[in-house]
Amino acid sequence: MLTRVIVIAAFAALAATQVPSLLQTPAGDTGTPDAAVATQEAQPVTLTPAASGTVQLQADERGHYAGTFRVNGKNIDGLIDTGATYVAINESTARRLGFSGNGLDFKYAVNTANGQTKAAHITLDRMEIGSIRVRDVEAFVLRDNALSGTLVGMSFLKKLDSYRVADGTLQLKQ
Repeated sequence: MLTRVIVIAAFAALAATQVPSLLQTPAGDTGTPDAAVATQEAQPVTLTPAASGTVQLQADERGHYAGTFRVNGKNIDGLIDTGATYVAINESTARRLGFSGNGLDFKYAVNTANGQTKAAHITLDRMEIGSIRVRDVEAFVLRDNALSGTLVGMSFLKKLDSYRVADGTLQLKQ
């Protein structure tokens, strides 16, 4: 059962990071889709001041919601992905957060659009954005070639009181 969830999470993570950029490739562009993906990552958006325990993110030009999260004390840019079951980070980010390569058990086989890869399950001590602070967030680490950035999935969002989108703004409330 957990393997199915991991496969679905990995597929959702990959789709969220690669499908939007593939759809925006200009007509007549002969570059490879992988090259387009590498150059079109979501840029973190400045937080809009809100009530304590509330954060508002403005949609970027592609309609994505991204922000700078503080994960285990380190600033990490993340893209909100309601289609991802877990927070998904790549191996380089995991090392920055203190998870060593030897401590990561890449035992979960996951299939992505780039082929099969392995994922490791971890628990992030804390994730923060603005005045929102969440503890013990489940995450998966994927190899760098399988995931270029950080996806903030439901393992973070379900710990909030609510989240909603209205008029190009994503509101997170704790």
